[in-house]
This record gives sequence, C-alpha cells and structure tokens, in this order.
Amino acid sequence: MSRTIISTTNAPAAIGTYSQAVKAGNTIYVSGQIGLNPGTMAMAEGFEAQTVQVFDNLKAVAEAAGGSLADAVKLTIYLTDLANFATVNEIMARYFQQPYPARAAVGVKELPKGAVVEADAILVLE
Repeated sequence: MSRTIISTTNAPAAIGTYSQAVKAGNTIYVSGQIGLNPGTMAMAEGFEAQTVQVFDNLKAVAEAAGGSLADAVKLTIYLTDLANFATVNEIMARYFQQPYPARAAVGVKELPKGAVVEADAILVLE
C-alpha cells in the first residue's frame, strides 16, 4: 500500500517531526491540530477561539486530502480542562452533521505551545 503525505498552507505547518496528514489507501490520518492560525502561527486567544481554529485546521487538512469533515470516522479531542467538554460539543456541532464520527475526549496535563485543546482525526474517503 502506498502512502501519500498531505500538506496545505491553509493549516499550520508541522512544528515537529510529523506530517499534517498521511493518506494510506483510502484512509487519511490527520495529525493533531491545535489552535494556531496558519497565516500567523499565533495561538488563538481563549478556549472557544482555539477550538474553532482546531476544527478549521482539521477541515483544511481534510480538504487538502480531497475530502471533508463529513468523511471523518474517528476524532480524538485532548483537553487540558474537561470542564470545557460541553463547549467542545457546541462548537463541534457547527462542523459535523449526523451521523457523527466516533470520538474520544481525553483530559491531559498540557499541550504543545500552551494550547488548551487539540484534536486529531481519521477520515475514510469513498
């Protein structure tokens, strides 16, 4: 099976030894996205703004892979404060329609660059 690296300037450039996404067959593995603005590489301010930016970044990578967030089958969301879980649900509803992808929400001590939320995704293209 061949692998294709997915990259777009519409999402933050990788800040480590990873790719924005990797396509293997018809499956896209999207690396974790934090609330960095891809144009400035500055972190969005506040939990809601960071969460919106995270989903915008995931959307941009999905589109660069030839898909959309509607192709997501699994999300993992990492939160430095699980009290923000309800806000994630509200914001996620702006980006996803039923049937929703499978999802896990994980409380973590800290995230890169002081982010308060991060998410990664697995997409399957038809």
